[in-house]
Order: sequence, then C-alpha cells, then structure tokens
Amino acid sequence: MTLPLLTLLGFAAWTLIILAATVGVHRWRLILTKRAAIDAFPADASNGPDWYQRATRAHLNCVENLPVYAAIVLVATLLGRHGQLLDTLAVAVLCARICQTLVHVVFVQTARAVSYRFSLFSVQLLAMLWMIVLVVE
Repeated sequence: MTLPLLTLLGFAAWTLIILAATVGVHRWRLILTKRAAIDAFPADASNGPDWYQRATRAHLNCVENLPVYAAIVLVATLLGRHGQLLDTLAVAVLCARICQTLVHVVFVQTARAVSYRFSLFSVQLLAMLWMIVLVVE
C-alpha cells in the first residue's frame, strides 16, 4: 500500500473516529440516560453544548474534504505516481486535517483559534493542489 493510500485510509478512519468519539458519545449518552429521545437531534446540531456543535461541524468538514482528497489519491494511484514529495504532501494533509479538527472541537472559537484552523486548512489546500500538480505533470 502506498503512503497516499494509507493516509486516505487514515483520513476516513479519522472521520469516523471524530463522529463516534464526539457526536456519537454525546447523543448515545443522552439517549441511554433517557434525557433525550433518539429523534431529538436536528441535523444542524442547533441544540446542544457549544463543543457538540463544533464537533458536528468538524465532522462535516471531514466529510466535505474526504472525497476531494480521495479523488487526488485515486488518480495518483491509478496513474502510478509516487515519490517522496507526494508521500510528504499526503502526510501533511492528514496531519493538518487531524490538527484542524482538534482545534475546532477542543477550543472555543476565538479569533486566534479560527486563525489556527484556517492556517491548518490552508496547509491541506496547498498540499492537495501541489499533489494535483505532481499527478498531472
């Protein structure tokens, strides 16, 4: 398995972990303690603590970006593109994604926290764009 494929698998796993460990735990805790009905959770997470709303949005961020990253890795794999730079960029995407999610969930969203999140997203964006350049050249 190539490193980009491994990071793609890591990205998918992270998306599931963040769902289960935050949104899932919160909802099931409320359901199992009979403090909420199973149908009491709107999709936009508008009811719930601030961290829960951030966790829901962070999970959705992962879901939104996973297909884009998957397409890049899939095309790179199908074309047989590989190399140290592509591997490094793939690791950068995954590391920045994990860090961005953690900043989103753990910290109250002050201007500083949002700046960190945006910086980490920018790392992912630039790394994926660079990967595309490497794949098509």
